[in-house]
Amino acid sequence: MMIENKFYLLMAGVVSLLTVATVTGLMLKRFVRTDGAIATVENLNLRTNAWWSMIAIFVASYLLGSTATVVLFAFVSLFALREFITLTPTRLGDHNALFAAFFILIPLQYIFIGIHWYSMVTMLIPVYAFLFLPSIAVLSQETDAFLERVAKIQWGVMITVYCISHAPALLILDLEGFEGQNALLLFYLLFVVQISDVLQYVFGKLFGKTKVAPIVSPSKTVEGLVGGGLAAVLAGGCMFWLTPFSFYQSLAMSFVIVVMGFLGGLTLSAIKRSLQAKDWGTMIKGHGGMLDRMDSVCFAAPVFFHLTRYFFSA
Repeated sequence: MMIENKFYLLMAGVVSLLTVATVTGLMLKRFVRTDGAIATVENLNLRTNAWWSMIAIFVASYLLGSTATVVLFAFVSLFALREFITLTPTRLGDHNALFAAFFILIPLQYIFIGIHWYSMVTMLIPVYAFLFLPSIAVLSQETDAFLERVAKIQWGVMITVYCISHAPALLILDLEGFEGQNALLLFYLLFVVQISDVLQYVFGKLFGKTKVAPIVSPSKTVEGLVGGGLAAVLAGGCMFWLTPFSFYQSLAMSFVIVVMGFLGGLTLSAIKRSLQAKDWGTMIKGHGGMLDRMDSVCFAAPVFFHLTRYFFSA
């Protein structure tokens, strides 16, 4: 099947799912009566409406080409890092390091993806930025809580720039028998991550009783994780035709994406709780901030990228 046919078939499926979700949400809104049910339905409707907008943006970036997709994710990293730094206390002595993070590291990371410089994509932030950022910060000679301040900046850059950038970096992989179709692999990753989040939420609301980590994330339940996670793995397995994987390989990859996505969401929730915040921001109505929507991708994308490169590169 040609890439165009695969893409249009995928979009038809996604639009059909969103249409069903929209109609279902409107019907439920008319019939639910209890406060808890009303709040849940309103939340689902806001999420669905936001997804219509996000899908439109991703489709536009796909049609405009790989450069547009890379630029789109550069802005995703920019907004995510801004949210992270906004919630993380900084001082005047950190401003030079933050300037470098926003206006040097983000552009460089995505330029290297655009020119397919794999070694720099993987080394720029964990090696050079790891040494570069504290070297800039120390020149301010502000030593109070220096380690804590530098670690926050480094961790923010690692999560919001390095980890997220592995999603568009899928476009630079040379995969045997999959030439010219890498954009579909990016859609596959995002689809499995997001359908897992949605299904875990739905299963948790319907069947959830046992909290996974009630202090960190009260809404996450064992029933939601197992039921929604397995359903997402099966959905990912059935999407094998978008990928260079067989059905069983796609099941395995989906399992990895679901597990890492769950761990990413839980870890970023713990950071929010430590900062006394419910959401990272308010950028996406119904979803919170950019980082609230990308927390699962932060952990899933790098692992998925390197597994795909190791086992399926030409």
